[in-house]
Amino acid sequence: MFHYTVDVPTDMDETIEHLEENLKQEGFGVLWQFSVTEKLQEKGLDFSTPMVIFEVCNPQEAARVLNENLLVGYFLPCKLVVYQENGTTKIGMPKPTMLVGMVNEPALKEIAEDIEKRLVACIDQCRQ
Repeated sequence: MFHYTVDVPTDMDETIEHLEENLKQEGFGVLWQFSVTEKLQEKGLDFSTPMVIFEVCNPQEAARVLNENLLVGYFLPCKLVVYQENGTTKIGMPKPTMLVGMVNEPALKEIAEDIEKRLVACIDQCRQ
């Protein structure tokens, strides 16, 4: 699977609040938060699924991967998505290991594994 996605027991607002707290504790800052739903509706499109995309970054980790290979900048910052599907709130992300796997450099794979583990922990804490 290219992604990691879980169901959480809380509504969108509470989930977003918990996720932001968890990311901060893990050293990730939210660079950008954007409601896909609101943006598409602003453009007159029929889209009612609640969905918010986060772009997050840990500056030290970004510097580490960019110092290994500048092409990894195409994958930065990391994206996390909170959305509702059939009344259930979900959190997901593309796996950093899958993205970096396209570059095929062992040093980057180790860094991506660590970042993925930390982001998964942030997501999983929202399940409690």
